[in-house]
Amino acid sequence: MTDVTHYDIALIGSGSANSFPGPEFAGRSIVQIDRGVGPDHVFGGTCINLGCIPTKMFVHTANLAHTPAEAARFGLTEQLSQVDWPAIRDRIFGRIDAISTGGEQYRRDHEDNANLTLLRGTARFTGPKTLEVRGHDGEGSSVQTISADTIVLGAGSRPTLPPIEGLAEAEPHTSDTIMRIDRLPASLAILGSGVIAVEMAHVFASFGVEVTLIARSQQVLRSADADVSSRLTQILGQRLRLERGLSTTSVRRTAEGIELRGERDGAEVLIQADELLVAIGRRPNSDLLDVDAAGIDIAADGRVEVDEHQRVLGGGKVLEGLWSFGDLSSAHQLKHVANHEQRIVRHNILHPEQLRRSDTMPIPSGVFTHPQVAWVGMDEEQARRSGRTVKVAVQEYASIAYGWAMEDTTGFTKLIVDAETTEILGAHLIGPEATTLVQLLIQAMSTGQTARDITATQYWIHPAMPELIENALLQLVD
Repeated sequence: MTDVTHYDIALIGSGSANSFPGPEFAGRSIVQIDRGVGPDHVFGGTCINLGCIPTKMFVHTANLAHTPAEAARFGLTEQLSQVDWPAIRDRIFGRIDAISTGGEQYRRDHEDNANLTLLRGTARFTGPKTLEVRGHDGEGSSVQTISADTIVLGAGSRPTLPPIEGLAEAEPHTSDTIMRIDRLPASLAILGSGVIAVEMAHVFASFGVEVTLIARSQQVLRSADADVSSRLTQILGQRLRLERGLSTTSVRRTAEGIELRGERDGAEVLIQADELLVAIGRRPNSDLLDVDAAGIDIAADGRVEVDEHQRVLGGGKVLEGLWSFGDLSSAHQLKHVANHEQRIVRHNILHPEQLRRSDTMPIPSGVFTHPQVAWVGMDEEQARRSGRTVKVAVQEYASIAYGWAMEDTTGFTKLIVDAETTEILGAHLIGPEATTLVQLLIQAMSTGQTARDITATQYWIHPAMPELIENALLQLVD
């Protein structure tokens, strides 16, 4: 009979899950099981190692590299004389890898974690409250079986490859590997047109790589408002090779690089590049957990089904003692959502008599391409379909004083409100600092302030970028 080690709490993951342990749980035994992320099974989750943090460090560097392209109209002459890719890469991961290593060491050795056991490996359910944990060394690795009264799932997601002929055999890059390549390719094809794709397109194009962005649809970033998506499509189409409406049929790696073939309007299209990045999305790690063995419900896209309190569902009913948060169970796959949901799970486990909901606030998104894109709430189409009478305002960056200073001719904000109450239903921005400016609307929507409230009860600094929001709001109030 297999030996089973029992714990009070089993915690799976080391991303947002890493914020779960704390002094409030000092009286309970915890096992933290972490598969790690990427091909090297790095401790610490996607955001710090492979996602939000390193990508934004690359984006900031890319923004600096991109300034010569915009300098001439300001009477300046700038030239990008060198891109030292190894220096850029090593500066970024020299900081990040130390955080990952330190985080794992802290969990293993620090006195704060006296009640915590860290296991590195892949966990899978063998029953409703039982897990098998297999190490990373393949057939020769150790296997442990554990049980727990409470199981908290924060196992995240991973990049996915579409079922295209020859794609897997061509060994393309994903967001897990592209940032650690040894040298910059002369050319890069990016399969996908969502958040990761447009951010990476900006990074590599800024570093002088010839980028081809391959979109199945006619627009990039289709999750954004249609007008924002259309504007970004126009901008990127002028900056790099944008292949729209292309259905990829096969991929092959040759001695020269990558050959990608696709079909558009009945005609074959051939794209050649040194390297290929696949950025079509991510899939929840529910399959690695073998959640069926625990009777857990999963959605069509592989998400673990949860209720509004983040309790895991099985057969449509709450499975007591099972919780999930983050990319494993959220359709949004956003770090700020994972952090919030983790805090909800933590509170609800500590205070089962005072359960909190996780679905009470509008969820914002930010895209750090060039220009930035951000949004929160309904887009115009959703708002009109809701049955409300709505008012829509569009304000161009070029119409405010700081927009004149920047000579920005492409950015705008689009605000949508209830025509009668001026409740803010949605906000959509494309342009400089969009991801910062949107927070003004997030706060208003989250606290119940209407467009009338925030235009009439505060000063708006002149001449500063928030006037973009003020002037849009003024179009919407009496």
